[in-house]
Parts: sequence; C-alpha cells; structure tokens
Amino acid sequence: MGTLHDPASQSLAVASVLAPSPGRPPQEVVADAAPSAVPDKDVLSDVLRVIKLTGALFFWVDASSPWSVEVPRADSFAHLILPRAQHVISYHIITQGSGSVSTGDGPPMEFAEGDILVIPHEDSYAMCSAPGVRSGLSQEDSLDFFRAMAARQLPFVVNEGGGGPLLTRYVCGFLGCDARPFNPLLEALPPLICIRRAAGAPSDLLDRLIELTLAEVSAQRPGAECIRLRLSELMFVEVVRRYLEALPPEQTGWLAGLRDPAVGRAVALVHENPARGWTIEELACETGVSRSVLAARFTRLVGCPPMQYLTRWRVQLAARLLADGVAKVSAVGRDVGYESEAAFSRSFKKLAGVSPAGWRDGARIAR
Repeated sequence: MGTLHDPASQSLAVASVLAPSPGRPPQEVVADAAPSAVPDKDVLSDVLRVIKLTGALFFWVDASSPWSVEVPRADSFAHLILPRAQHVISYHIITQGSGSVSTGDGPPMEFAEGDILVIPHEDSYAMCSAPGVRSGLSQEDSLDFFRAMAARQLPFVVNEGGGGPLLTRYVCGFLGCDARPFNPLLEALPPLICIRRAAGAPSDLLDRLIELTLAEVSAQRPGAECIRLRLSELMFVEVVRRYLEALPPEQTGWLAGLRDPAVGRAVALVHENPARGWTIEELACETGVSRSVLAARFTRLVGCPPMQYLTRWRVQLAARLLADGVAKVSAVGRDVGYESEAAFSRSFKKLAGVSPAGWRDGARIAR
C-alpha cells in the first residue's frame, strides 16, 4: 500500500472539477493547503451529526489492466445498500497504480496513487485504466453487483480487469446521509473532487484508518463489518477536512465560509444556539464587523443571508427531531426557536415542501 500525504508537513493539492450545471460553471481548482481559522463551535461535526452520516458499503478493489468500472447514478442503487438513506455519497482512495475518472458527461481526469476521489451528488461515473476503456456491462449488471455486495455474497476484496501487468488498488466507500431539507455540506461540494497527495510521504491518519480496516478483514472477528463501516465514515470525515484545508482563498461556499473569521464565527453562533432569536445586528456585534459587512460577506461566501441560513438550519434540526422522535410539532418548533406552531409550520413547509406532521409521518413509513 502506498503511503499517504500528511497536510501538516507538506503541500496538499486539491482539484475540484465542477460539471456544467445551473449556477455552477465548469472550473478546476488547484491549491496548497494553509492553516484556516477554526471557529469556537465545531460546525462540521454538528452538521455531520444532524445529517446522519452512515456507512453503507465498504470494500476493496484490485484492478488489473485493462479495466473499467461504470457506476450508475447512486439513486438507482441506494435502496439496495441503504434503503432508508435520502442520499448516497461515494468515495475512493487510490492506494496503488493510476487511472482515469469522469462523472456524467464530464471530461476525464487522471488520478494516481495517494489520490482521493469523491462523488458527492449521486452522479454516474466511470473509473478506468485509461480514457476510453469501457467494460461493456449494462446498468443492470452494475445493480446486480450492488445487490450481491449488499447481500454479503461477494468477498471484501473484489478483482476486476483483464489480468494485465498493471495493477490499480483502491478502497471504495459508500455512505448515506440526509440531503433534505438542508444539507450545507453537500451544497458546498462540487460534482467531483480529487484530492492530490504525494506518494512516499510519511504515514498519516488516513493510512492508519486503512490499515485498521485491512486488519479487521484479516482477523475475521465478530463485529468486523460494523467496525469497517464506522472506519469508512471516519475516512470520509478526514477527506472533507483535507478538502476544507486545501480550498484556495478565492473559493466560495459553506466550507469556505467556515474559514472566514466573521462568517465562520456567525455560523458557529447559529449552530451553538439555533433557538435564540438572533438578529443581524446581534450577529454583527458578536463577530466584530458591521451589519452590512457581515451580510455581504456571509451572502457571498455561504450563498444566502445570515437570517436565511438560520431558518434553514432550524428547519433541518426540526426535520431530524421529527424523524427521530415522537415529540409534538409544537414542542419541536419551540426547541428550534419558534414561538408559535403556525410560524414554525409555515417555515418548515416552505423549505421542506411538506408540513412538519407530514414529514414525521413519512419518516415513520421509511423506517
């Protein structure tokens, strides 16, 4: 297994390829990691907890040249690997060899040992030994693979390819999470992320997580699958941290906002006490900038004004409370900062598309 890169000691590059989509023009970003401001509240952990990140599937691939893997849209197989998940994220950690990856109709991008690939928006994608190589398998063949993997009918190490001399090895992780009504992390991620890391660097946290996973596979002890899935969640969190650390200064989005001293502080305050009756004046006072500066900077980086972000986060918290428990709608509304059930219901339905009671009933049916 190749050694992976430690961002604390050497440079870290990120290439984030944005496929053409409304409001997201194509672009590629390459940046060196730099220390970023850390708000008092661990907002990333807060979001990861509320969106219910859950390991769904985790395995290893040994691919010999020529090889190709075409993965259909995740919403076509999500019900097979994690039936109750709203959304599925896939990621791959390349531990040996190289290849090419593309999402949807996007251009191919090369990857190499040490790189991490993340497909956060359920897009179809292809990984192969060289651009243009295809397996010839149908979408139904791919779904059969996921059915067999979910049914534990396949080994942890999956062999692919034509048996040639060039070997590419990579870890595959698939995780479920909530995407609705509001997931600021997902909204901040491009369709394809490639985190470049130098081969030959000292062993780091990601290396150790991979080693722990392989040790669990070899030991075949009771509970090994549960541990592997938890390790896959930890790997994804580490990937997001590295992506955040390597964002260029001009980058916008929720993650970039966390690094801004004023915006990051305002977001942290909202997450620390979402039920408080915040005003833009109070947030500006707490962050040490003027109201106009905070509003402009927050909107530019996060993509919405501070008060709108507060409303979205309250509704997301309420959605989780409604899905998890049996509390009355009025009680949930009070818990997230609404003085009246009517005001809460209006805000919730405007963002979620259904009433709080309808959301709770839908979550019960999905269980």
